[in-house]
Amino acid sequence: MKAKLVGIDLAKNVFQVCVIALNGSVLFNKKFSRNKFLEWLKDLEPTTVALEACGTGHFWGRKLQAAGHIVRLIPAQHVKAFCRVHKSDKGDALAITEAAQRPKMHFVPVKTLGQQDLQLLGRVRSKLVSQRTELISQVRGLAGEYGVTFPVSRAAFMTGLPLALEDADNGLTQLARFALRNALEDIRALDTRLAALATQTAAAAKQEPAYERLLTVPGFGPVVAPAFIAAVGNGQQFEHGRDVSAWLGIVPKQQGTGGKVQLMRISKNGDRELRTLLIHGARAVLRWVDRRDDPMSRWLLSLRARRGEARAIVALANKLARIGWAVLRGDKDFDVTKAFRPKAIKPQPAAA
Repeated sequence: MKAKLVGIDLAKNVFQVCVIALNGSVLFNKKFSRNKFLEWLKDLEPTTVALEACGTGHFWGRKLQAAGHIVRLIPAQHVKAFCRVHKSDKGDALAITEAAQRPKMHFVPVKTLGQQDLQLLGRVRSKLVSQRTELISQVRGLAGEYGVTFPVSRAAFMTGLPLALEDADNGLTQLARFALRNALEDIRALDTRLAALATQTAAAAKQEPAYERLLTVPGFGPVVAPAFIAAVGNGQQFEHGRDVSAWLGIVPKQQGTGGKVQLMRISKNGDRELRTLLIHGARAVLRWVDRRDDPMSRWLLSLRARRGEARAIVALANKLARIGWAVLRGDKDFDVTKAFRPKAIKPQPAAA
């Protein structure tokens, strides 16, 4: 069957398929079960297939690419603009085909299995860290009801909690000691799982050619670098470094009317996990900037003095996203002199 475009509204067991003919008319728009959908795909001649970039989207994207199709993954928010008044699978499939035909539509690259693995490991790590933080905060609150307090840092907490459990003179009862000892074992188990996860992530990330080069960039460590590769891939979908920053939402939001444009807070679009990691990486760099003397440190010190620490951190995260994209696109290590080269001052014309 020859088709100009196929739009598929994905689900777990039911797939709505809208086929557009070469003349632009709708050949059919009907529902398939999973098994019948797989059989139908075998008879489909290579064409352009549009999907929403939602759950299972990258899996089906890889499967369709292997069958010789051109895959167009579209962000769900861009498809929504083409939906009809009433929500239905048939309307969604038609909206996907209409969105895919827009001349300046932004498509999402299909993730490789390597990227998918790195993203999965990063998401699991984020969840475990959240659980550990929640458990530590709960123990702090419960122990505080017995007059037992701990220092702010996690390392000091892990040292102080066993000592508090062994101290017979504090206000902890036997039942409280039993419960807090179980909580301590849970925290240690989470630490063990996180350490194993870090080992697996490092091993998987080393399979990516750009991983070692990314580690040469200050702020890109064994957590940020795999997450950046998983999200950005080889960076070919972005024409400029500033496009990456805008995609991650670490550029000012613009609001303009009547020819006047006002810059506001950062837009916070895109991948929240990666944006958060870049902010943490920038914060870690700024912590040691007073002890270094290189172009990046001098740029950061000047920016912090003029705009404050919070804006300097966000500006550095913006810069790190652009540098990371340049490292992924090229085959060279990070060069601090080139990345933070001072802007040339244009000579002013002499007064008449």
